[in-house]
Amino acid sequence: MSFGVNNANMTDKKDTDDMMDYDKSGGEVVSESGRYYDHERAIQGNEHFHRLGWKRLTIVLIVQSIALGSLSLPAAFATLGMVAGVILSIGLGLIAIYASYMVGLTKLKYPHVAHYVDIGRLLMGGFGDKLFSVAFIALMTLTVGSHCLTGKLAFATLSDNTACALIFSAISAVILFAFAIPPSFAELSILGFIDFGSIIVAIGICIIATGVQQDPTATPWSAWPQDDLNLSKAFVAISNIAFAYAFAASQPSFMDEMHTPEDFTKSISTLGIVQVTIYTLTGAILYAFVGQDVGSPALVSAGPLWAKVAFGVALPVIFISGSINTTVACRYIHGRMYQNSVERYVNTTKGWVTWLSSVAIITILAWIIAEAIPFFSELLAICGCLLVSGFSFYVPPVMWFFLLKEGSWHEKRNIRHAILNLLVFLIGICILGCGLYASIVGVVSSPS
Repeated sequence: MSFGVNNANMTDKKDTDDMMDYDKSGGEVVSESGRYYDHERAIQGNEHFHRLGWKRLTIVLIVQSIALGSLSLPAAFATLGMVAGVILSIGLGLIAIYASYMVGLTKLKYPHVAHYVDIGRLLMGGFGDKLFSVAFIALMTLTVGSHCLTGKLAFATLSDNTACALIFSAISAVILFAFAIPPSFAELSILGFIDFGSIIVAIGICIIATGVQQDPTATPWSAWPQDDLNLSKAFVAISNIAFAYAFAASQPSFMDEMHTPEDFTKSISTLGIVQVTIYTLTGAILYAFVGQDVGSPALVSAGPLWAKVAFGVALPVIFISGSINTTVACRYIHGRMYQNSVERYVNTTKGWVTWLSSVAIITILAWIIAEAIPFFSELLAICGCLLVSGFSFYVPPVMWFFLLKEGSWHEKRNIRHAILNLLVFLIGICILGCGLYASIVGVVSSPS
């Protein structure tokens, strides 16, 4: 599919136009030397924020998408059975990658799109911009909050001390803040190698520990769903698998830093292979080793000692994967604040002060929400269903119908994509409905 857009030229023109817009600052005419200084800063900033190649983009996407949530998949396999678990793991992975492809094509056709929110404006004007802004910042903030709680759990497990839970949570927030300080995703991609190695080793420890410590009295794995399976349990399991592939919300933000954005297909193809392989093998092997009693996350099934070892190894992935959500949210907020100013490149004193303030506000807000709201887990589940299902599944097909399609949908050249995108849209709506149903049932049946 080709859209005939000269992306490099359009992007260069946009950057050049932005660099030239420094005649006024705060309503005051600046000096010639001031304009030259800002122009030089803009050139340096533009170069600094266009250093991502497709390999680094792959690493950043892995950081965003593959975290400890992958260790909840064995429990999903236990609920659905091995056959359905494997089919859904592979099938939903392929659907998520196709939806990501639609997001990437939209970014190529509309180079000015810097964040997913800008797509909302393209689809629904000013209302879409506001709606997507709230959803985008809410999703990123809640995700950071969940990583605060995960960090607290990890520290409590490592220390055998639950009395200092609030302190552990605050320490987690401080670490998340520190990792989110670099404003460029190219810099975060360096940490991505540590992040990826961390989750791979943690999964490996779980597999080895559960394999060595297999309990012959435990209920063995089954190819088929649990006998007492109901709609709520099934929907929770399906949602856990679907949301493990949720990364599209941040994709336009990452692609905006690419020096050759047309290469994004290499990144999402590599990510798809890595994700589907890791998720399917992790879910299937751990479920086969532990059986029906596998915990969620599967770390708890490895035994107290090995759970500590795995949590210790997984600390980097908890904080690096969590902090990148802060960076994405703050890049959007900071970019909107200084849309036509050199400060957006975070290479001036004012730019750094406002950047650090933005990172601090998002981190503190996420920490307060996670700690102060007693039903945070239920809130996270409901918001995840509402937001993740849209960003990653049913909104991308809408992009094809309203932003990418050329000509009528029933033309011969479009009919195949029309059917495929309609199918993805319907699956996304099903994920939304299933997830909401399961989450609401969980809230209603919760003892608290």
